[in-house]
Amino acid sequence: MSGKQRLASSRTAEAEDKASILTLIRQSMRTLPPTARRIADYIDKHANDVIRMSITELAEQAEASEGSIVGLCRRLGIDGFQELKILLSRDLVDPVRLIQEDLRETDSVADVAEHVFAAHIASLQQTRQLLAMPALTKAVEIIRSARRLEVYGIGSSGPIAQDLAYRLLQLGRDAKVVSDSHIQAVSAAMTDSSTAVITISHSGSTTETVLATRLARDAGARTIGITRMGKSPLARYCDIVLHTIANETRYRPEAMSSRVAQLALIDTLVSCCALADAGRSVAKLELSARIIAGKRF
Repeated sequence: MSGKQRLASSRTAEAEDKASILTLIRQSMRTLPPTARRIADYIDKHANDVIRMSITELAEQAEASEGSIVGLCRRLGIDGFQELKILLSRDLVDPVRLIQEDLRETDSVADVAEHVFAAHIASLQQTRQLLAMPALTKAVEIIRSARRLEVYGIGSSGPIAQDLAYRLLQLGRDAKVVSDSHIQAVSAAMTDSSTAVITISHSGSTTETVLATRLARDAGARTIGITRMGKSPLARYCDIVLHTIANETRYRPEAMSSRVAQLALIDTLVSCCALADAGRSVAKLELSARIIAGKRF
């Protein structure tokens, strides 16, 4: 085979690999059982909306269960709902927008900086407007009354969870972050009513953190979720949910600007907890500062 023939063959294979997921859904429609067909029909007719949904929201709209949605995905040969959204995005969205919501391929460095900073500012403003003071107040009460605190986060939520646990530790609280999925599950099952669990998940659909939160709640722990606006599997197992908003929810499976909103939210939580017992908090923070000072030149 000549070089040109090999190149043509490679491009043909690539084109087949990138076949439209919507085309696959339409071709499969007739052979699907009733519930799967109803889900597929909803996805076909509302594909742009589905990109923005959680699996819980799609289940509600399609009048089906989350398990049925996962089953449909497997029938289509894909791993799950998040992969389905990525494939739908590939069909419907300019690929560059998967990098960041507002970018265009022709953007200059200055344009990129403007778009990214604007997205972060918008995420902060919208999250602040959305923040429910009763929920925030209750979350602070749960954290303050707990004897032990565990913070769960995986992937891009992991560093946010680690920062929250460290900030609480600086206040003298018995707080630890658990970011390994196996340890999360075991640790969650070992909690009790004296424990508060804070789960951070942008999507609210990460199976490992949802499982750990469910196990913790079943064990008697109080549970707080920090996640995107909208219904999600995580919210089902949380006593209190604090929402963040970010445009990346539309197309990206991983967080970008929502991280800034999450950081602002955990800073608010920690500051409220510190002010509730200002004298003790200041003493603990001064102690932490002295310890850290000894590690700097």
